[in-house]
Amino acid sequence: MNAPTRALALHEPPADAARLSYLGLLPFVLGAALLWLIDSPEPHAFVALALAAYGATVLAFLGGVHWGLTMNAHGEPPAARRWAVVPPLVGTLAVVMPAFSGLPLVGMMLVVCYLVDRRLYPQAQLAHWLTLRFRLTVVAALCCFLAAAAT
Repeated sequence: MNAPTRALALHEPPADAARLSYLGLLPFVLGAALLWLIDSPEPHAFVALALAAYGATVLAFLGGVHWGLTMNAHGEPPAARRWAVVPPLVGTLAVVMPAFSGLPLVGMMLVVCYLVDRRLYPQAQLAHWLTLRFRLTVVAALCCFLAAAAT
């Protein structure tokens, strides 16, 4: 790899991480679409719960990223550990709420997580992940809001 290619690679997430991240949007997109397409109450409720649970899992992952970074002496400040427990707690709350209120809570928390990451990622020298995080957040949050509108 030549020097310009190496420099570019340092300023972008790895390609396989980006692909996996975009694949992680499929449950959001499919869940939102299914909620608009399914009329039967029982499957509709199942899809809504599945989407909320997936969103809560993603929130737990986003919190876990911060917890993991604080384990590195050169990572995020200790305050990030306190933040790291908030997304999974909110996600858990969203799962036990009715879908019409739980799904927007997941969507809002995804946006809040991104806003926190915009502040903390540069401190951990991870600013190059923010463009991908923004794209993922927009699609996932929008899907949660659209799904909630279908409940």
